[in-house]
Amino acid sequence: MHPLGELLTDAAHGCFPEQDGGWHRVPPWREGIEAVVAFTGHAVLAIGDDVTDDELHGWDVDGYGGALHPRVLASLVGPHGWVDSLDVIVAAHGAGDDGSALEPGIDLVPCDDMADHPRVRHAESLRDDVRVWADRDRGGLITLGRGLGGLPELSVEVVHAGRGLGRRLMRAALGLVPKGEVVVAAVAPGNAASLRALLASGFVPVGAVQVFKPRRM
Repeated sequence: MHPLGELLTDAAHGCFPEQDGGWHRVPPWREGIEAVVAFTGHAVLAIGDDVTDDELHGWDVDGYGGALHPRVLASLVGPHGWVDSLDVIVAAHGAGDDGSALEPGIDLVPCDDMADHPRVRHAESLRDDVRVWADRDRGGLITLGRGLGGLPELSVEVVHAGRGLGRRLMRAALGLVPKGEVVVAAVAPGNAASLRALLASGFVPVGAVQVFKPRRM
């Protein structure tokens, strides 16, 4: 397992890095994708070795928010890179079912015809082995792939809000992950509706992440 995946797995089980105000680095888990992950009092930088420790110290990187300072991120991303939104990382455990037993009334079906959907394109730009499901009424969409730190990462999009469909899809999606395996999701802090739905579906917050595609040269 990738070192970042190990850290997130431990965090999902309640074991976090020491709150020492420090940071450490690990290699990127996917070519072209890097990230800064903030836990309580400690930061992890999944970045390439073209950035030196001396540079990071010079930018005042620390585990108390300094690793996510806009100045640091701008330097890591570079003038022509791409940066995603700052997200909360939430984690849960797979249930190893097809989803129907977890959430009666939600019948998930694979969707091989949605490759052009914006949610799917975004997922495939950041994750490997992305698969797509929807409920039979196509009221919502689930993507699941190997994402942050190589862990299963899911996202859910609801076409028509209301009736608690988002929460039901999230609970059903846990059945698509092998029983006991840690699965993560990332949600913008301002997306309060999705964050509440994830928490209500059994996810717990473990940290924050800024994912980016660097172009430092």
